[in-house]
Amino acid sequence: MNEQRKTVIVTGASRGIGHSTAVYFLERGWQIITCSREETPPECQRDRNWTTHIATDLGDADSLANFVEKANEALGDRPLHGLVNNAGMSPKTPFKERLGCLNGDLDAWREVFDLNFYAPLKLSRGFASALHKGKGAIVNITSIAGHAIHPFAGSAYSISKAALSAMTREMANEFAALGVRVNAVAPGEIETEMIQPEYEALIPRIPLDRMGEPKDVASAIYYLCSEDSSYVTGTEIWVTGGQHMF
Repeated sequence: MNEQRKTVIVTGASRGIGHSTAVYFLERGWQIITCSREETPPECQRDRNWTTHIATDLGDADSLANFVEKANEALGDRPLHGLVNNAGMSPKTPFKERLGCLNGDLDAWREVFDLNFYAPLKLSRGFASALHKGKGAIVNITSIAGHAIHPFAGSAYSISKAALSAMTREMANEFAALGVRVNAVAPGEIETEMIQPEYEALIPRIPLDRMGEPKDVASAIYYLCSEDSSYVTGTEIWVTGGQHMF
């Protein structure tokens, strides 16, 4: 690792918003440490600034602990400047029905909370020392669904994201003592593999009249990790094309 370059950790980085975010930081000269259940895409493995990728299931406590250990080993005594808690899940029934409060196995709810809520908390604790050294920033990826009923996102997903929004505020207050800023980005309808054809019906609700692209979210995440937001903490940026206003 190059001590002259800043370093960011991005979870869920093999596809979608996470992958776009990793590439966005790479293009701006940052070193990145990533994890996902899949391996790094081949085109990214050739980038020497993509320092470390560790195949990890963040919903599994042992796998998460191993990632924290290996990533801290990769950092050594060097500082960490950003942690992007992006990995998440939104399960559906076999018939693509949203999982509500009245249906679905409660074990599925626990899996959602393990990944969407507890993993960001555990990772933020695990990298607190390195972030303190770098006077870094944590960015939690929440969702428009955490603030209003969504026609497709399930209740467990929406509630986990609402909890993550609240935790962002609490973390911002506590991590400030370490010189670490904590913010969130709440995407709306972003064109990723999670988006199904039925989401097209939501475009009329979006003032900008289009779905977002992963890079729209990545640029907001980058801003919150950069020096341009050095006095910003405890906030949540909406990346929804204005959909959250209605």
